[in-house]
Amino acid sequence: MTRLTGRALRLTVFVGENDTWHHKPLSSEIVHRAHAAGLAGASVFRGVEGFGASSLIHTSRLLSLSEDLPVAVVIVDTEARVRAFLPQLDELVTEGLVTLDECEVIRYTGREGNPGETGRKGKKSL
Repeated sequence: MTRLTGRALRLTVFVGENDTWHHKPLSSEIVHRAHAAGLAGASVFRGVEGFGASSLIHTSRLLSLSEDLPVAVVIVDTEARVRAFLPQLDELVTEGLVTLDECEVIRYTGREGNPGETGRKGKKSL
């Protein structure tokens, strides 16, 4: 069981939803690698509008032709575990922004039993 409370480090990776790693969505590859590395949790958030290094505005508005919306992958764990994961991001992220923020975790308790089961209906996330 994983218990994480107190001081932690939040890692946020900003990429485009069309960014890929070996024909697979980059955000998905980051999440799977974070899971394999034993990090406490990771979530992917899809933005409705944004711009980055290209200065092109990507938006989900109906009349827009843009489909490459911004995506943020957020991972929270102890500082040591997050920093140990950074070399994997060096390999994966060729264009994007990676930020680190100190944060405080109020409550996170890992699940007992099978890793994919929550014991109740619906999904449980970090």
